[in-house]
Amino acid sequence: MTPPILAGEPWEYLGADEAIDVEHDLIVAAAASLRTGDDLAFAEAAFALVRDEVVHPLDVRDRRPTWRASDVLRERVGLCYAQSHLLVALLRAGGIEAGLCYQRLSDDGTGHFLHGLAAVLLEDHWVRLDPRGPDVGFSATEDRLLYTVRPELGEIDYPKVYPSPAPVVLDVLRSHDDGVALCEDGGLPGALED
Repeated sequence: MTPPILAGEPWEYLGADEAIDVEHDLIVAAAASLRTGDDLAFAEAAFALVRDEVVHPLDVRDRRPTWRASDVLRERVGLCYAQSHLLVALLRAGGIEAGLCYQRLSDDGTGHFLHGLAAVLLEDHWVRLDPRGPDVGFSATEDRLLYTVRPELGEIDYPKVYPSPAPVVLDVLRSHDDGVALCEDGGLPGALED
C-alpha cells in the first residue's frame, strides 16, 4: 500500500457532516467516556468499542439499515461503512483527526464491492483500521485490515483518505431499508466514482 493521500484539508478531518455527526449528544458522551488517557489509549478504546460492540447485519441477520454515526452507536448494528462512520465520529469528537478509506474487493464471482475502513492520524502518521470484525487488532504504527487486496482479481486499495463518506456509499445506504438484502442481492457499490 502506498502512503495515504489526503483528499481534504487538515481541518476537515476533525469536522462534522450528516453521516459523521460528531456533535450529536450520543457521540459526544461516548467519546468523553472513552477519553481516559492519551490519544493512543483513546483511539484504541474507540476502535474496540466499534469492533466489539457494533455487529455487521450479515453476521447476525439484523436487517436494520444504519449510516449515520449516532444511529450506529444507538442501534449497535451497521455495515462496514457505518461502522467506519462511527469510529471516525468518535475519534473526531475526542480531538483526533480521522477519515474514511475504501477497498474494492472481489465477491469471488463476477463482480466487486466496496469495503469501508477508517484512517486515523496517530503519532504523526496515518494508519488505516478496520473495525469490521473481532479478528482485526488495533495498531498505531501499521495498517490493520480484515482483507488483503488481490490485484489479480481486480481488487484495489484506494490510497485516499476522505473527510466525508463517498457519495456512492451514502446513496446506497440511504436508499435501502434492509441491510442484509443490500449485501446479499449485490446492492453494494462496486467502485468509487473518483
